[in-house]
Amino acid sequence: MNYKKIIGFIVIFGSLACNSDDSNNTNSCDQLVIISSEQYDESNGNLSINNLKIEEDCLRINFSSSGCSGDTWEVKLIDSEEILESDPPQRNLKVSLKNEELCQAVITKEITFGISELRVEETKILLNIKNSDDKLLYEY
Repeated sequence: MNYKKIIGFIVIFGSLACNSDDSNNTNSCDQLVIISSEQYDESNGNLSINNLKIEEDCLRINFSSSGCSGDTWEVKLIDSEEILESDPPQRNLKVSLKNEELCQAVITKEITFGISELRVEETKILLNIKNSDDKLLYEY
């Protein structure tokens, strides 16, 4: 048995298996956007959004809220399932925070959400972040 050929095969196969398409970069985001009109309507946004930024297919959100440590917080980015016909098209989103911490400290955190699921046929869409009054142009 020729071990050099076997090792060469393993190296080549391994490098092919690890080769990925970087055009959809949502794997590097912390969470994915949720597309649900029901969750959008029921969500609350008891937080202050400090900064929003689109980086490739991720929306980076820096936010603050009162709490003890923020370790128990559940943060979601929720889309209303509605595409507004305009030029460019628009989508409405909310940042939802489930926060049951009863401390008065102000905690600031940052999280990223994969937003490639929000794409439409055009090459850009305007994202209306309702609980921040910000609009971001997502180009892809």
